[in-house]
Amino acid sequence: MRRIAFLTSLALLAAVLAAASARADEIEVRDARLRATEEGLVLDADFWFDLTPRLADVVANGVPLYFRVEFELTRRRWYWFDENAASRRLQVRLSYHALSRQYRLSTGLLQQNFATVEEALNVLRRVRNWLVVERVVALSEGEYEAAVRMRHDVSLLPKPFQLSALTGRDLHLESAWRRFTVRGLEQAPAPVESREPPGASQR
Repeated sequence: MRRIAFLTSLALLAAVLAAASARADEIEVRDARLRATEEGLVLDADFWFDLTPRLADVVANGVPLYFRVEFELTRRRWYWFDENAASRRLQVRLSYHALSRQYRLSTGLLQQNFATVEEALNVLRRVRNWLVVERVVALSEGEYEAAVRMRHDVSLLPKPFQLSALTGRDLHLESAWRRFTVRGLEQAPAPVESREPPGASQR
C-alpha cells in the first residue's frame, strides 16, 4: 500500500510539474480596455508572465529580448468581409548592460533603467496610454471587435538562438489574442481652438 501511495504521489507531482512547464511559455492577458482622449483612442492592458529560465539567462548575458504588443480593431459586416479599422504594433526592447549592472526597457526614443529584471518586467507587463486609433480616423456606428496580444519576437534573436528555438519552447513567450466587443465607439471631440487675436485677453 505504501508503494502504491508513493507511486501515486509521484504521478501527481509529475502532472503538476508538467502543467507548470506547459504554462511557462505563456503570457496571460489579464485586462484590456479602450479609452477616448483628445488624441484618439488609447489602449490600457495588463499582462502577466515570467521569463523562462533560458530567457532570463540569455538577457543576463547581454542578448536583448524584443517583445511585441499587437492590436487590431475590426467591424463585423454580415454582407461582406470584416472591416479592418485599425492595426498597430508596439515593440519593447529588454536588455542588460554589464557596465552599469542595470536592465533597460527601450521603446523608440524612450528608455528606462532598472536595478533588477523584476522591476523591468513590472513595467513591461503594463501598457498604458498607447494611442492605437488616431482622432482623424473616422469610425462608423455599430459594434467593433478589439483584439490584443503580446509575444516575444524570436525572429530578432541572433541566428544561433533562432535555430535553437526551432526545436524547443524555452525561448518562446506569447499570449493568445484577447478579444473584446466595443459598442458605441466614438472619438473624443477635437479640442476647441481659441480664435482670439494675440493680446485680446489682456485688454
